[in-house]
Amino acid sequence: MLDPTFPQIDASALVVHDWGSFYGDVKEAIPPNAPKARGMEMIITVFVDADHAGDKVSRRSRTGFVVFLYGAPIYWMSKKQTSIETSTFGSEFVAMKQATEFVRGLRYCLRMMGIPVTNPAFVYVDNQLLLYKSVTLPSLTLKKKSNSIAYHFVREGCAMKEWICSYVRTHLNPSDILTKPKSAGNDRNRKVLGMMLHDLNDDAGMEGRGDAGQ
Repeated sequence: MLDPTFPQIDASALVVHDWGSFYGDVKEAIPPNAPKARGMEMIITVFVDADHAGDKVSRRSRTGFVVFLYGAPIYWMSKKQTSIETSTFGSEFVAMKQATEFVRGLRYCLRMMGIPVTNPAFVYVDNQLLLYKSVTLPSLTLKKKSNSIAYHFVREGCAMKEWICSYVRTHLNPSDILTKPKSAGNDRNRKVLGMMLHDLNDDAGMEGRGDAGQ
């Protein structure tokens, strides 16, 4: 069942910038053979997090993200990263790239099913440094090739209006529970779980979704 609850998006918290001077006039690729779009627009929201060097043996980080269509979680991932990142910034950007790659594929699939997809996806992260560097420094050069590729993949998607990034507090980020073990009985854990498991605590879920963009 798809929860049709419209997510509350705080437009003032969304970071929008004109990247034309760096990336040029880039546009999202629309499949030419997609059927005519009908019905209601699908609103995509994504929450992303990474646990930097969380593996005590290999020191690899873990990516966690969850994707919502309206108020329904349709996909989640909790996976150890394939490279060792020496900075929190690096691990967070690898996670952002993995999440936005999925979003790009999802937007294609929805269009091929005849579902309107005109708005960008809303991507939320709980790392303000990541958001600052990804928004204000379009020409940043990263020494590590994998980080540089992830950085510009995410940035070019912003330029094409495929997604828009915003900040969310950690205790309102459901992807946080996908990156590290959590203690039982924690009210914060229950709140973000309620965003995904409505029968666990429907009130917590509605409250979590309402505050997510603030």
